[in-house]
Amino acid sequence: GGAVKMELYLSAIAIWVLIYMLMASGLALQYGFTGLINFGYVGFVTIGAYTSAILSLQGVPLWLTSPAAMALAALAAYPLGLVTLRLGGDYLAIVTLGFSESVRIFVTKEEWLTRGTHGIPGIPRVFDDWAGRSSGDLTLLALLIVVNIAVFAMMRWLIGSPFVRVIAAIRDNEVAARALGKDTVSFKTRSLMIGSALGGLAGAFQAHYITFIGPEQFVPLITFYVWIAIILGGAGRISGIVVGTVVLLTFLEGSRFLRDIFGGISEVQLASVRFFIIGMALICTVLYRPQGLF
Repeated sequence: GGAVKMELYLSAIAIWVLIYMLMASGLALQYGFTGLINFGYVGFVTIGAYTSAILSLQGVPLWLTSPAAMALAALAAYPLGLVTLRLGGDYLAIVTLGFSESVRIFVTKEEWLTRGTHGIPGIPRVFDDWAGRSSGDLTLLALLIVVNIAVFAMMRWLIGSPFVRVIAAIRDNEVAARALGKDTVSFKTRSLMIGSALGGLAGAFQAHYITFIGPEQFVPLITFYVWIAIILGGAGRISGIVVGTVVLLTFLEGSRFLRDIFGGISEVQLASVRFFIIGMALICTVLYRPQGLF
């Protein structure tokens, strides 16, 4: 029994690591490669999760709901990019934060569509219908590994492509890029859309993995967890995304065991300790390794 429990626990952590890795890849594409400061990343994750959940409960097969989740998240990024990227980076940070909260208020209020604060239960899991619960988890884990490898392969290909050379030039000196005749807003908007689509895909996986979604899962804190992952690891490198995500989830999960070591810590106190540890790690990273571990 203990071995099976441990296996389930480890596969659950691995699945969360890979879901967060997808989010970190999208945000790293926006920030690490293009210099876009998106403080509302969780908004795109929310759109992906709800899109995939609602469609799948209408009987749409899962291999169609995930592309729909990505498409809707990317479409939501399009007007945001066009409006704010003409104004400069700081505006994007503020507008995206407001956007993610607007999405959360929308899913809370529009009960006819999202069941509001009751959340959406009974979302079908990805492989349970033919693999069963425990092997369903392992099959999902394998699928997430394949998807992450595909995303990293796409990012590697992008890094060598003219597209990323232009967006890196925009990140480093936008005025010079514009002087060379590049449509900087168009390039930045595309980068914002691709990164947001990856957030939508991560949201879809999250919904089908935990089978229940509600507005309280999509608070701004999630955005900042993803930021912490890419800052710890180094936003401009794939190795940084992988290691940063693993370190973050190790902190988040490892701090649960503090309760076992020091008895009598309440859940609320534990949350504060977790913030303290992550905050200190972030401060130390910024002071001693501002470029990230990689």
